[in-house]
Amino acid sequence: MGRNLQSGDRLRPVDLARGHGLSTQAIRNYEEAGILPAAGRTPHGYRTYTSLHAGALRAFLALVPGHGHQTATSIMRAVNQGAVDGAFRLIDESHAQLLDDRQTLQAVDSALRDLEPGVGSEPAAISGPGDTFIGPLAAKLGIRPATLRKWERAGLVRPRRDPRTGYRVYDEADVRDARLAHQLRRGGYLLEQIAPLIAQVRAAGGLEPLEAALCDWHRRLSARGRAMLTGAAELETYLRERG
Repeated sequence: MGRNLQSGDRLRPVDLARGHGLSTQAIRNYEEAGILPAAGRTPHGYRTYTSLHAGALRAFLALVPGHGHQTATSIMRAVNQGAVDGAFRLIDESHAQLLDDRQTLQAVDSALRDLEPGVGSEPAAISGPGDTFIGPLAAKLGIRPATLRKWERAGLVRPRRDPRTGYRVYDEADVRDARLAHQLRRGGYLLEQIAPLIAQVRAAGGLEPLEAALCDWHRRLSARGRAMLTGAAELETYLRERG
């Protein structure tokens, strides 16, 4: 492999950087992170790259939109270390997460379409059916109680207090709002973006804002899936170049 790295025309860091709008420091950082194979050196100590390094850079930049910077870095590092099966496992995990996010989107869409006007607009009675407390609700959602308290401060959930104990009590509408907030957070939405959607659900004044959010979420998932295909093609080209 050492011979392969030195084969072909020599490229300077600036040669790699120019074609992708990057700085030469970024190229050096990518090499240090293991995204690119180790560069050759001139007798004077200057870095030299080859077409193989250019292929590694193309593969990495193509992987980032679909897998994210951290996972793309781990994939390239694994490939450059010869752990190709480890790289494939990381790719499989990203695809599994994308599938999970698609299923979450479908669940949100179904949940919103099942909403009835006026549901949850009036507070339920204390100790009524369906009431729960912060610990059990957090456990059911797979989040920390502190997250629910943060959502409460942002207006996403509005639990009442038991006058006897002071504990937060979540009725069925609160649980619905917490589930919706959790699903939208998984979809990449910020708290300030989620708050008006939940307010719209509470008011039950129509699903148009929610429809727009769901359409945007669907477009982003589709773009991510297509980006994964592009990344896979560039990675396969790089793997062939490595031999």
